[in-house]
Amino acid sequence: MEEQRIKELLEVLSSSFQKILYEDDEQFLENMKDNNLAGDDVRKYQHWEWTQGVGLYGLWKLYDKTGDVRYKEMLDRFYDEAFKTGLPAKNINTTAPMLPLSFLAEAEKDERKMSVCRQWAEAVMNEYPRTEEGGLIHRTSDSKNEGELWDDTLFMTVLFLANMGRIENRQDYMDEAVYQYLVHIKYLTDRKTGLFYHGWTFNGRNNFAEGLWGRGNSWLTASIPELFTIIDVPPYVKKYLVNALVGQVDALARFQDGSGMWHTLIDDKTSYLETSATSGFGYGILKGIHEGLLSDKYKDVALKALKAVADRVAEDGVVKDVSYGTPMGRESKDFYKEIPIMPMPYGQAMAMLFFIEALWEY
Repeated sequence: MEEQRIKELLEVLSSSFQKILYEDDEQFLENMKDNNLAGDDVRKYQHWEWTQGVGLYGLWKLYDKTGDVRYKEMLDRFYDEAFKTGLPAKNINTTAPMLPLSFLAEAEKDERKMSVCRQWAEAVMNEYPRTEEGGLIHRTSDSKNEGELWDDTLFMTVLFLANMGRIENRQDYMDEAVYQYLVHIKYLTDRKTGLFYHGWTFNGRNNFAEGLWGRGNSWLTASIPELFTIIDVPPYVKKYLVNALVGQVDALARFQDGSGMWHTLIDDKTSYLETSATSGFGYGILKGIHEGLLSDKYKDVALKALKAVADRVAEDGVVKDVSYGTPMGRESKDFYKEIPIMPMPYGQAMAMLFFIEALWEY
């Protein structure tokens, strides 16, 4: 794929992202009327959840790589409006918008934004509930998930804690972030394939339906290399995490569909092909190669995915074949096959992250 084509895709993706970012998730908001654990104003969650958080991180990366002030202005506008509305209760998913905010606050030397980041980092460190062995419980706005580890947590919360550790020179934050990677990988790894289960529960000590869910796996593919760009990790821990990444990518290469995509259940060809996971895998693989963590032999896997994702960007910039937000498949793997497909901010963002990283190839 030519460099100019990638730049054109990034332009149309970012334009459509502005619209999708502010679209209401009616299903989520309706659920929150009855299941809002904090009991605060539902409007605070309307545009501040993990779906927006991942999207905003893609936007931050686009600004950071291009220096185009349009993207920073979009970020500033979003956070200014959110502060006026008031931020929602703190949990794993509502922490996701804090990662791009921490980078933005640092770049702008904005004490107001940084003060908010400090408050949330302290909460993650000292207030967020833990499982046995000190893992972060994947508590969300509408579900306690007692005793549960989910692979989403690393991207939604732990990267933010690591970044605040770097910014504030807080070794305890950085150590805690590294520990969360270790405990999650310990309990989520499928030793037969090298892939990762969606979750683990200490209440029953099992991996639920044992779904090797695509987007869940992609959070690890993306967040392991991302962690190394944020903080210095002890060499022996880095070796452990890189080996986990290599094992996963080996499996991804085996399970990649001929189209370049991956299925929403990676090892189940009867499940649909899904774009956000494919983008996350492609991004993480290229990022891993560029950071010297993965062999160049995986480059063809990523570039094959690049074409597949590009083919799923509509003329209006909307990324097609993105699965809706997915809670834990507790009883059956078929649960994942029934998740609807629709445009989502994280679908746009993960494609943006992939295309941004692909520019390195040119």
